[in-house]
Amino acid sequence: MKKTIMNQIPSEIPQDIRCFISGSDIYDSSCSREARVYFINKENGYYLKCSEHGKLKKEAEMTEYFYSKGLSAKVLNYISDEHDWLFSAAVVGDDCIHEDYLADPKRLCDTIAYELRKLHETECAECPVSDRTAEYLAEAEKNYRTGNYDKAHFPDSFGYRSAKEAYDVLEAGKGALKSRVLLHGDYSLPNIILDNWKFSGFIDLGCGGVGDRHIDLFRGVWTLWFNLKTDNYKDRFLDAYGRDKADESVLKIIASAEVFG
Repeated sequence: MKKTIMNQIPSEIPQDIRCFISGSDIYDSSCSREARVYFINKENGYYLKCSEHGKLKKEAEMTEYFYSKGLSAKVLNYISDEHDWLFSAAVVGDDCIHEDYLADPKRLCDTIAYELRKLHETECAECPVSDRTAEYLAEAEKNYRTGNYDKAHFPDSFGYRSAKEAYDVLEAGKGALKSRVLLHGDYSLPNIILDNWKFSGFIDLGCGGVGDRHIDLFRGVWTLWFNLKTDNYKDRFLDAYGRDKADESVLKIIASAEVFG
């Protein structure tokens, strides 16, 4: 994860957090336009995330839930004022786009497949998001209606020639999607932390909840294609996860939703 050292603490950080991190080296670790992420080099490390008001509420709840399962970092503070602030301990290790992991793609593929199967077999009673599938389909519907369609970042094997073609597939097949397992929601290499190849935790859980396993499976296939620059690991990933629970016809339905953002 890229980190750029900062000369001073941003003035908008809430006072309680400013006092705690005062005197520590602070790095900008942001990787998207939707949120600012700061790494605080103190003790074992901390992360502070900032986004628009209300945007991090679900992520705070899901991170706390995953932490209760031993799957993520501890949330130390969530503040919602003019902006949302999520302050959490760092997960020990490096994300899966670290050069040491990318250098062994077969092992990496198998590792993230095994860890995903373990996640999906985790008991998920009392999850704060009980029907992520419904939310996921509603988002796809909204984005289709507003013209948000982009297939540029998806493998050709999942491509659709037009928004209408993708939407027709989604409408015909969405009844096959269920809410049965605990999802990460954005299962990608940067969001999986390993410590010398041993699973350490997940981050960026704002899209998590109880939903259809194929949402995570699609993202797992996609992240290997995107980060390894090849689609050669798709079958290996699905084999390692377990073909007994992976239905490629459902993956094509998920693909029809994903092109709508």
